[in-house]
Amino acid sequence: MSRPFMCLGLIAVSSVGFGASASFVSAQEPAAWGEDLVFHTFSIAAIDPVTLESGVAVTTRVPCVGNGVPWVRAGVGAVATQASTRTEYGAELLDLLEQGMGPEEALAKATAGDPDSERRQVGVIALDGRSAQHTGSGPGDWAGHRAGLNYVTQGNVLVGPEVLAAVAGSFEGSEGSGRHLADRLIEALAAGQNVGGDRRKGRFQSAAVIVTDPREGRSRRADGLTANINVCEDPTPVAELRRIYDTISATLGFRELQQQTGNDVWQVKLILHALGFYRPDETSLEREDGWQMYDDEIVRAVDAFRAVHDLSTPEAGRSPSGLVDAETVALFWSELERAGKAAELRAMIRELTAVRR
Repeated sequence: MSRPFMCLGLIAVSSVGFGASASFVSAQEPAAWGEDLVFHTFSIAAIDPVTLESGVAVTTRVPCVGNGVPWVRAGVGAVATQASTRTEYGAELLDLLEQGMGPEEALAKATAGDPDSERRQVGVIALDGRSAQHTGSGPGDWAGHRAGLNYVTQGNVLVGPEVLAAVAGSFEGSEGSGRHLADRLIEALAAGQNVGGDRRKGRFQSAAVIVTDPREGRSRRADGLTANINVCEDPTPVAELRRIYDTISATLGFRELQQQTGNDVWQVKLILHALGFYRPDETSLEREDGWQMYDDEIVRAVDAFRAVHDLSTPEAGRSPSGLVDAETVALFWSELERAGKAAELRAMIRELTAVRR
């Protein structure tokens, strides 16, 4: 029933060699970028004061937006530079923040030395939640920005202010939820897209999310980068961000359980154990051999859960044995909420689904 998922890594090529010669072309980039780097777009830059993550999510109707707009630094903050994009703002502003300068002073200093500042749009947020934004007179209508607790959102060439209102409302609504920052950023971006987003039609579309985490052991990279998804071109790039994120984090519900193994299989086992359908006599589950396997034992537990809750069953000939579809996942969580166990399970699953590059 479900198609197999494939996660493609998108790589920005800095130079291309031909044969064994020393001939190189300068940075390979989308031809659609043209002479000037212009990203009419909307974005959100944010931090999580609990985890100390910082990140940016962005989408536009120009290819490979992730190569120009979002900038993050572990333990420092995040920057989105767009409209007539000056990529140098990314490192410059993060450097100033790292040196102890506040976002407002840093942004004022950066734009003061830029003769084209009126063509720019920039949002910057520090790890302590302080922020600053700049929207010049040059970015196309509708253009504007707004800020709130732990985030800044900005956009230009939008259908209207309702786009940023939707982004802000979504992000504010997930504050304190304990969800990963990348997850929240993608959701906020989707909210803006759902009310119209970028008003242009018939153009290449792209989206990106990038998050860094300074905590020990959260990233295998020295720069603390965790999530880094750059959808260079897709008909529905924000939806593709969500699909890729849910797939690589193995979040329960991103696929129907047709495969025999996976991180989400363990999530099903944990949930059905908490609800008394899987190994109810055991106080807790341990990761023994086969802990990720979708074996006969967990299949029987799923079927028992579905039968008790009057979902379609194999016996009735209406579903395959062991089916965990969207309806089943929703019922898992409603039953966990009713039993007062949802918060505990969500905390366990947050660790299971953390993306650590």
